[in-house]
Amino acid sequence: MSFSTVTVSFPVDMETFEEMRALCSEAGQADNVRYELIMNLQAAKNYEMSGFCVLAYDDEQNQLIGLASAIDMMGLHTYEWSIVVAPAYRQKGIGQSLLQEVYNGLAMRGADGTLALTFEEGPYGAQFLKNNGYSYSFSEATLQGAAQSAERPDNIEIRRYEEADREMLVAIFTAAFGDTMEEAHDLIDYNSISEQLTLWVAVLENQVVGTVTTRQEESVQWLTALAVHPQHTGLGIGSTLLKWVQQLAFDGGQQHVLLDVEIDNARALSIYEKAGFVKALQIDYYVYVK
Repeated sequence: MSFSTVTVSFPVDMETFEEMRALCSEAGQADNVRYELIMNLQAAKNYEMSGFCVLAYDDEQNQLIGLASAIDMMGLHTYEWSIVVAPAYRQKGIGQSLLQEVYNGLAMRGADGTLALTFEEGPYGAQFLKNNGYSYSFSEATLQGAAQSAERPDNIEIRRYEEADREMLVAIFTAAFGDTMEEAHDLIDYNSISEQLTLWVAVLENQVVGTVTTRQEESVQWLTALAVHPQHTGLGIGSTLLKWVQQLAFDGGQQHVLLDVEIDNARALSIYEKAGFVKALQIDYYVYVK
């Protein structure tokens, strides 16, 4: 068998995107996982996202048989990458070829850091990464909740972020996430400027006390960066933000709300589970150690 690889930067054209989606669907059915999520498939056609794909083709069949994607999610030159190979073409060296091209693409783009992603229940990913010098770092669970109408307290206002909110929002991110001030400013810039994201704030008694960022993706409303200042916890602000996003999804005709949370964040998991969110999948993150 003869195969070749080609690297393309985001956004990919629609024909390539459909090939990528078909490959993820084929492999996902065989492995009982949703590769389109771990490959961040929707981001590949977004012109605002910084990243690239490596495509492996069967030269005789002119068929896409392997795919790698690497994405700088926050615009900080730290890339998350993953690989999938069609079931009939595994154990033929395609994964290694894709990995080498990922390394070439990362070097060309001056990546400062990388994280490799694989599914918790994936039958091949973890071993492949370990064989190539990677070690487990942490895990995130994707939780799914219903888009539904929800009552919210009248004393908490939720509105779009305004530049005048920056100082208070920096205080929230540094206190709630342990971010540096520079990281907090970068997060605010990214979440407020990116066209696909909307940054919201929760206001109590004329003070910004919480925040959340949303992203609509077809029939799903994604929720990220939900935070409440520690001085205002226990007042129902986090639950109010969560219910508000569920209402936003309901009003927009979406079916579900999805969010990612680190599995060792017991407090956040408890809040989401009490709100009816259930674990849809778990993604394990690996770092290179050799």
